[in-house]
Amino acid sequence: MRTGRIVVGISGASGAAYSLRFLEQLLGRNLEVHLVVSDYGRRLLAEEAGVSRLERAALAPNVAPGAGSLLIHPHKDVGAVIASGSFLHDGMVVLPCSSASLGAIATGSGSNLLSRAAAVTLKERRRLILCHRETPLSLIDIENMRTVTLAGGVVCPTNPGFYLNPARVEDIVDFVVGKVLDLLEIEHDLATRWGETPAQP
Repeated sequence: MRTGRIVVGISGASGAAYSLRFLEQLLGRNLEVHLVVSDYGRRLLAEEAGVSRLERAALAPNVAPGAGSLLIHPHKDVGAVIASGSFLHDGMVVLPCSSASLGAIATGSGSNLLSRAAAVTLKERRRLILCHRETPLSLIDIENMRTVTLAGGVVCPTNPGFYLNPARVEDIVDFVVGKVLDLLEIEHDLATRWGETPAQP
């Protein structure tokens, strides 16, 4: 059963460009997006993208106002709708996912809305995708990835492929975002597959 809803988490690992492009793609496809941003995620958006306020105009300026819907939930509100198992959605993506958020999710910590919503997504057997960006990996990170994978989550590091011969940073961003959309089974026109050519500006 498809609901047309996607839960998105943004944590404090570098990669604001991935987050904003992903939101743009979801809203542009008229999906209902539920967003939660950690405190360090807010800092990330401000420092890397100049986004100082969590509002649609700043997060998705290139998407028509009537396309999709964006609902932003306070990070500390563990009673928000996305923290309930009865809230149906088509998947949750944490992009980017810091090692701290990975650890909180792997241990089942529900101390904030991001980790609580992820824990609920796992227990309800819905798709959880963690786009870990930090490198190198410690054994703690590796074990946390193993735990999340055994629990049914998908660890999708933000590792771009270069076989499409990217000419712009945007091509690299699109590769990663396209991979996540594929995992969610959402159709897109971003060049991410062997034999495809990135769109030119």
